[in-house]
Amino acid sequence: MQITLSGRIDSQNAAAVEAEILRKLPPEGAPVVLDAEHLEYISSAGLRVLLRIRKTHPDMRIINVGSEVYEILDMTGFTEMMTVEKAYRVVSIDGCEEIGHGANGTLYRIDRDNVVKVYKNADALEDIQHEREMAKLALILGIPTAISYDVVQVGKSYGSVFELLNAQSFAKIIHQQPEKFDWCVKEFSQMLLKIHSTEVPEGKLRDMKEIVLSWARFLQDYLPEKAAKKLLALIEAVPYDKHMIHGDYHTKNLELQNDEVLLIDMDTLAMGYPIFELGSMYNAFLGFSEVDHETVMRFQGFDLETSKRFWHETLAAYLGTTSETKIREVENKARIVGYTRLIRRGIRRGETETEQGRAENALWMRELIELLETVDTLTFSRDELTIEAAAENLNEVQTFLEERLSKTACPMKSRMQIGLAAEEVFINIASYAYAPGKGQATVRVGIGDGDVRITFIDRGIPYDPLKKQDPDVTLSAEERNIGGLGVFLAKKLMDDVYYEYRDGQNILTLIKRF
Repeated sequence: MQITLSGRIDSQNAAAVEAEILRKLPPEGAPVVLDAEHLEYISSAGLRVLLRIRKTHPDMRIINVGSEVYEILDMTGFTEMMTVEKAYRVVSIDGCEEIGHGANGTLYRIDRDNVVKVYKNADALEDIQHEREMAKLALILGIPTAISYDVVQVGKSYGSVFELLNAQSFAKIIHQQPEKFDWCVKEFSQMLLKIHSTEVPEGKLRDMKEIVLSWARFLQDYLPEKAAKKLLALIEAVPYDKHMIHGDYHTKNLELQNDEVLLIDMDTLAMGYPIFELGSMYNAFLGFSEVDHETVMRFQGFDLETSKRFWHETLAAYLGTTSETKIREVENKARIVGYTRLIRRGIRRGETETEQGRAENALWMRELIELLETVDTLTFSRDELTIEAAAENLNEVQTFLEERLSKTACPMKSRMQIGLAAEEVFINIASYAYAPGKGQATVRVGIGDGDVRITFIDRGIPYDPLKKQDPDVTLSAEERNIGGLGVFLAKKLMDDVYYEYRDGQNILTLIKRF
C-alpha cells in the first residue's frame, strides 16, 4: 500500500492528515509506503503522526524524501527506526563525454569538476551502496580512489557522482599524449603491484577463486572431457589468497587528477590470486579484440598494436623482467583464465548465434584447449624462471638473475661471483641433464636478510655434482685434465652449496652472503 504525503504537516492540520492516512491504511501489520516526494514541511506534530503509524505498521517505509524534510527526520532519529529513502536529484547526461565503460555501468563527465557513473541496472541503489563501501575499504587500506559524494537519478536508472577535477583516464593520455606512454606503463604497473600487495581483512571481499571456479564448471559441458577436467583441476589448485584484486583493471579505470593517480570503478573489488586479475586484463587489452581488431579502439580509444604493446610492457614491469620466456609463461596462464571467462560469457549471452560470435568462440576454444596441454599450474613467481636447458638461453638466465640482484644490497663483486657460478651450473645442466634429449630448467632467486639463494631445478638424470672430486689445481698444465672446473668454481665462489634429489628433481642451491 502506497500513500502520498504532500504540502505541510504541522500542528494545525496534523489531526486531519492522520485521519486521512488512517482511512487509507491497510490492516495492522501490513507493509506501508509513504511517498513524500511532494512533502515540503513537517513539524513535531507531523512526526507524532508518523510515529503512531509506525507502531501499528512496523514495515512502514518513507520514500522520495526531500533534503529539508530528510534533515528533520534524521536529526530526530527517524532514519534509525525506519527505512527513509531520500529523493534523488535528476541529472542529465545528454551531450556528456563518456570517459569510461565497465561491466556494470558507464562513466560520464557532467561538468569540469564532476563525473557520474550510470548503472546499467535500473534498480541500482544496492549496487551503488556496495561500490561506495568497496571504495571506502580500499581507501582505508591505502589504495587511492575517489568516493562518491552523491547519488542521483539518471533517466530510469541511478548514478554515483564523484569529484574528479580535470581528471584524465590513462586511456585518454595514451591516445592524446603518446610521449607519456612509458610513464603510463610505469604508473599502471605500480598501482597493480600496490593492489596485489594489499591484504584484505577476512570476510570483507568476495573470493575471486570461487567466481572463476563457477566459470570452469559452466564449461564442463562445452569442452572436451580431458580439457574440462584439466581446467577445473588447475583452478582448484590455485591457493587461497587474501590480497586485493580490482577485477576490471584497464586504462579507463585509472585516472590522473592533479598529479595523483586514482583507481576508480570499485564495484568489482575482490580478493584472490593475481592470475585471476591478469586474466581479465588480458581480455581488456587483447582477448576481446582477437577477431574484431577494432574492439579495443571502441573500448579504450587506442588501436590494437598500441594495446598489445601496453599489455606486454605492463606485464614486463609488473613481473620485473625483460625475459620473454617469463612474460610468455605468465601471459599463457592469464590467457587460460581470460578465455574461460570469454567463452562462458559468449555462450550465456547468446553471442554464438552470430557469425562473429561463433568465430570468436571457436578461436577462444581452440586457444584454451591448446594452452591446457602446455600448462601445469596457474601459479607463478616473479622470482622464478623456467626455461629450456640449452646453452643459447644462458644470456636470458643471467639477465633474469641480474634483474633480481640489482634490487638488493648485494655488492657488485658478489653479483659477479653469483653470475659466474650460475653460468657454470646452468651450462652443466644444459650439457648433461637431459642428454641426448632436451628438457626444462628452473632458476629460483631467494633474497634473504644479508644473503642470496639461487636454486637450480631440473628433471634430468639424477646426479649429485658435489660428490665429484675436486680437481687438483696444483698440477701442471700437462698433468691437468681438461674440464671439471665448473662445479669446483661454483663451490669456491659461493659460501654454501647444497644438493638434493626430491620428487624426481635435481635441486642445487647456491648461497652467497653479503
